[in-house]
Amino acid sequence: MIKINIKNIVKRFKETTVLDNISIDFEEGKIHGLIGRNGSGKTMLLKCICGFVPVTSGSIVVDGKTIGKDVDIPENIGIIIEAPGFLPQYSGYKNLKLLAMINNKISKDEIIDSIKKVGLDPEGKKHVGKYSLGMRQRLGIAQAFMEDPDILILDEPMNGLDNKGVDDIRKLLMSLKEKGKTILLASHSKEDISILCDTVRELDNGKIICESNR
Repeated sequence: MIKINIKNIVKRFKETTVLDNISIDFEEGKIHGLIGRNGSGKTMLLKCICGFVPVTSGSIVVDGKTIGKDVDIPENIGIIIEAPGFLPQYSGYKNLKLLAMINNKISKDEIIDSIKKVGLDPEGKKHVGKYSLGMRQRLGIAQAFMEDPDILILDEPMNGLDNKGVDDIRKLLMSLKEKGKTILLASHSKEDISILCDTVRELDNGKIICESNR
């Protein structure tokens, strides 16, 4: 089943074309990799799928709803794009609790379980402002999946993680895929892509230049 349908999308900023006539179908229950050098269009594509940036032309349909027409932001989606933003004066748990209160969908126990799954201590008192880059990244991943979304959009989720952290998050993503989640993963790491991804698209200058299935 197609979870996300992208048809002929173009994104321009004045004279600059950032995404150039991209069409992709992302199937449900798979991990889909996006690769390409900096400036290739990976992050912009993810931002458009999330509804953060409107496309110039073309359409993005998520779960049968057109982004920017039927809904502004896809429903039931977890996101990490660029550095996760948290309130530095609070603990990791307090940050996630405040975010969870927006939708009021999950319990304290589910927040705690999400924090444990990324290898952090839910009872830790350290403020996020004193977290390492890797700890903030782990917390961002916990925030992305804590409300059990159907779709995860992850832009360089392994940023700042040590080898154990990378291994932990790879296992977590594989377990989420086994539960039927659809995951879009942009990464510079060929190893992450080869281990995790069922499909791979390579972007360059805003175009898809290579596609492969595994």
